Amino acid sequence: MAETPGDPLLAAYLERRANLVRFLAARAGSLAVAEDLAQELYLKIAGRDPRDEVGNPTALLYRMALNLMLDRARGEARSAARDTAWRQVARTEVGGVDIAEEPPADEAAASAQRLRLLVAAVQDLPPQAGRAFRLHKLEGLSHAETAQAMGLSVKAVEKHVSAALKALTARLAPRFDA
Repeated sequence: MAETPGDPLLAAYLERRANLVRFLAARAGSLAVAEDLAQELYLKIAGRDPRDEVGNPTALLYRMALNLMLDRARGEARSAARDTAWRQVARTEVGGVDIAEEPPADEAAASAQRLRLLVAAVQDLPPQAGRAFRLHKLEGLSHAETAQAMGLSVKAVEKHVSAALKALTARLAPRFDA
């Protein structure tokens, strides 16, 4: 272990660490939580100025450990309250039973399949039409901005986007109607 010549609090921690862990585990009900708290305590002690006067290092050590445990418990209680409040706002209840807001699995799978088909269809468009479509429809650029980005006239961009929409509709409409 490292020498602790000028810090009686760090010396007390190193000497009593095992006892501190047992003390915290008995109160927290978990050895893992106690180990985490002991580590946090070490970091607090190591981060303080070792020249600060400490009247009773052992008493201060246990007080700091207890305060860390209480801070953690308060934080967990706040987190649980926040999660409960969110669930109450974000859920639907019918007859005392929570109803999921998500679409049914078959609808989600069908939507994912349609998206894959659309992505493949966009990739199969002619290069200019595909780029114009992506810039205008997917990235949200105006016709003028798309024309500037592609070095084309606005009229040419309009034609490319129109051709892309027609090609995508022809390819995907029969599949999406099913």
